Amino acid sequence: MSWIESIQKAINYIEVHLLEDITMEQIAHEVHSSVFHFQRTFSILTDMSIAEYIRRRRLTLAAQELLNTDEKIIDLAYKYGYDSPEAFTKAFRKQHHVTPSEARKKQGPLQSYNRLVIQVSLKGAEPMKYRIEEKEAFQVVGVKRTYNCQSGENTREIPQFWNEMNSKDFDKQLIQLNNGEIKGVLGVCVPDSNYAQNSLIDYWIAADHIGDVPDNLLAMDIPASKWVVFEVHGPMPDAMQNTWKQIYSEWFPSNPYEPIASAELEVYSEQDPFSPDCYSEIWIPIK
Repeated sequence: MSWIESIQKAINYIEVHLLEDITMEQIAHEVHSSVFHFQRTFSILTDMSIAEYIRRRRLTLAAQELLNTDEKIIDLAYKYGYDSPEAFTKAFRKQHHVTPSEARKKQGPLQSYNRLVIQVSLKGAEPMKYRIEEKEAFQVVGVKRTYNCQSGENTREIPQFWNEMNSKDFDKQLIQLNNGEIKGVLGVCVPDSNYAQNSLIDYWIAADHIGDVPDNLLAMDIPASKWVVFEVHGPMPDAMQNTWKQIYSEWFPSNPYEPIASAELEVYSEQDPFSPDCYSEIWIPIK
């Protein structure tokens, strides 16, 4: 099964079991994928988490039933996974901007999120500059926080983590400690050791450092790997986000490599992050 076929098969599985209490582990198992990379790929390609996709699709179907059947609102609430009519109404209004009762009376337009069909662009209109590196194990030092990928917590809160650390000039401390081969401040995303059970990732703001670990920081050893290293050119955050999308929508489908469930790195230089000439990198371990 090809990379793109597995992603589409997983979406098809979600659709078949949309009204059931399915987990990320069940979805990934269905397509013989790691939870980490399925969730990572899905969120990069669609700008939403699996949980958000399921919520939007359920509320789209609920709106259709409101318009086309006489099903009671309380029954629809339970059918689509809500513990109470109040919780259903709150979620319904957030997506559709009208209440279920107003929707049934056709008092406003509804937001329809259709079933996803993943399409991959292989045209390569924009060239990607990359290199393959073999690197021995190395140490990073920094601070970390743990986020839930299934709920989309990582997408919402990692930018806040960066803002908090930058406001404390933490990046300057890391630059001073950066005496390893990879130059710059690192954003390191790695599956939590219990990820298979709880869909957590550890996210580090760190630096490649050789030597003793300062008392206020933690350390992590990143194993020896083969890496594909992509150049990122342009202002943050758009340049980084666009490169991630291009990697998963163009590069991986047209190359013989697969990502592995290990640390992924974003490498930020000391340049002005908002400059059109800003240079950064993305490091992905591969097999």
